[in-house]
Amino acid sequence: MSVHEVLALSFAIGVLTGCRSIAAPAAVCWAARLNWLHLQDSPLSFLRSTAALAVFTALAAAELVADKLPIAPDRRSVGSLIDRVIMGGLCGAALCISSAQSLWAGVVLGALGALAGAFGGYEVRHRIVAGGKLPDIAVALIEDLIAVGGDLWIVSSLR
Repeated sequence: MSVHEVLALSFAIGVLTGCRSIAAPAAVCWAARLNWLHLQDSPLSFLRSTAALAVFTALAAAELVADKLPIAPDRRSVGSLIDRVIMGGLCGAALCISSAQSLWAGVVLGALGALAGAFGGYEVRHRIVAGGKLPDIAVALIEDLIAVGGDLWIVSSLR
């Protein structure tokens, strides 16, 4: 895979992290555990551990449920944005490390993608719900499918 493709995927996984902040790290953990991503002897080798896999998988499942609740925080709030930027940077870095590219390029592109995904995802969801008079839950479930499916496609494309 070319350096440009890896960098584009690092940004793309960041965008998806902006929509669902924990689904991408869970996908990265699964990919690392299945040796689709090569993180051995790197600062991110902990993502291959059973503990990381269990924690991120459980948190991702909880996030998919919690996002539908009326008490879910706005993805554009400071705390949510910080979480998304950190997780996007982590995922982007993992993709770049696995492909022998710059860890820092992955961090920056994943973090920028997360910001784009958080704001862009909010706008798209809001406009579809308002303009199409669709129930938010239906649009949220479609967003879940796009985020989880996209994350899995990205990590599997690097194997």
